[in-house]
Amino acid sequence: MRWSKSAPRTFVAPASSRRSRGSPVPPLLAFTIAILLASTLLLSGAPEEKHISVYSNAANYSLPVLERNLTEYVGLLEIFEPLGVVSAKLNGTHWKFRYYEVESDFTAGSTHARIRGIDVELPSVFLLENGRGLVPLSSLSTLLPRILGGPVTFNPPARRLLIGNVAVHFTAQVSKTTPPKLVMNFTAPVNPTIAAEPGRLRMVFSREALVAPGSQALTFDSKIIPSASFQESNGAAELIINSTLPLMASFSNDGRTITVEPPPQAAATPPALPPPAPASSTPAAVSSSVGATPPVPSIPRRYFAVIDPSHGGEERGAAVTDQIAEKDVTLALGRRLRQELDTRGLSTLLLRDGDSTLSLDQRASLTNSAHPAIYICVHAASQGMGVRVYTALVPLAAENRGPFLGWDAAQSSFQLVSRAAGTSVAKQLQSKQISVRSLIAPLRPLNNVTTAAIAIEVAPPSDDVSQLNSPAYQQLVAAAVAAGVADARDKLEAGR
Repeated sequence: MRWSKSAPRTFVAPASSRRSRGSPVPPLLAFTIAILLASTLLLSGAPEEKHISVYSNAANYSLPVLERNLTEYVGLLEIFEPLGVVSAKLNGTHWKFRYYEVESDFTAGSTHARIRGIDVELPSVFLLENGRGLVPLSSLSTLLPRILGGPVTFNPPARRLLIGNVAVHFTAQVSKTTPPKLVMNFTAPVNPTIAAEPGRLRMVFSREALVAPGSQALTFDSKIIPSASFQESNGAAELIINSTLPLMASFSNDGRTITVEPPPQAAATPPALPPPAPASSTPAAVSSSVGATPPVPSIPRRYFAVIDPSHGGEERGAAVTDQIAEKDVTLALGRRLRQELDTRGLSTLLLRDGDSTLSLDQRASLTNSAHPAIYICVHAASQGMGVRVYTALVPLAAENRGPFLGWDAAQSSFQLVSRAAGTSVAKQLQSKQISVRSLIAPLRPLNNVTTAAIAIEVAPPSDDVSQLNSPAYQQLVAAAVAAGVADARDKLEAGR
């Protein structure tokens, strides 16, 4: 693990002096932005890029789809990289692929592959491009279950791939109140992009594995909100709510409930609107004509926790082994920790969900902008055993200037709640028989974060360094850390 302890002499305003995340975007500004975006899309005329969305317990991600010989292809290595340990080796025309202990053999220009020693037929030939293995998109339903050893649900026309039990279900019901409200309850937090069009409200779910509630067409006993429809296309799910009045959406229950209703002024004096337009996979242009409904800005998601897998990109971190870099271990741990927190009902933002480079200042700034209840930095080390839990020690030389906090002293008001969270995490690690030490140090970016902040440095459980990359060990650590954070939830909420 490599820590940085120097910082620029810049200042950050405390949360009380900044605009709240929940503050609404001015309607005129939102309407203007929407018009500019719609105009840009219409003028560009560029075709929409094809991509596939993958949803799993390890990560949700999107990949480009390539068209070769009138057939859609996708990189097989890219599909599996976020899911675990993968490797590929080219031997002439043979492309040997390995996922954990599962070996597969593909041959360029052939429709035959061999997985776990069993022959598999592909719908189109396997392609090699600069050492990259491409498989037909339609073959994923056959290939992935054999390689993963578990269930996979794939919708080829919509290009949406669900691995394991990750589907997000929802119910929708219109209340008998005046005005009526459409209340939708989801089995997991959601954060769709929302836009209003004449006669309907459109929600696009590009990051969630949302599935239809039995039927894609929903009807309600309401004249104001008579129906809704569900559809999928190009890696996204859409929910279109038809209405005779303008609608607004609000979020509650940590993003698990969305309530759609007319704004008070619209319910009092209903405007004359054109009849609902038919559902379309292409968003309609925003109109400035009389009777058009201003776009509804997407309400920012408020996360309970921010997880920060250290290093990334060109910054590899410490060399865990000759083949394993710290940045890869921290990303895998971060994804598992996000999954564990999500299962406990704690919405989580992963700052780095790929091999990207973020500076320490960027990490702190992104966290402070998200206003979470806790920030968790993840490091890995090949030396020592077990887990070390760090909280910040604010330098004595750090200074404040009136309502502004020194960048190095941003954590000063949160040290007590940070240590309470660190103690709770350490207790849960001990209960799992994991060796743990609690330390205080002047570390970045902990010192720059304006919320409860801890860092965990994960070392192997024994002298065998390779165990640091063991999925079982990583899952054990992630579960213990998540349990500790959940136990401290009340204190963390109070300290926001």
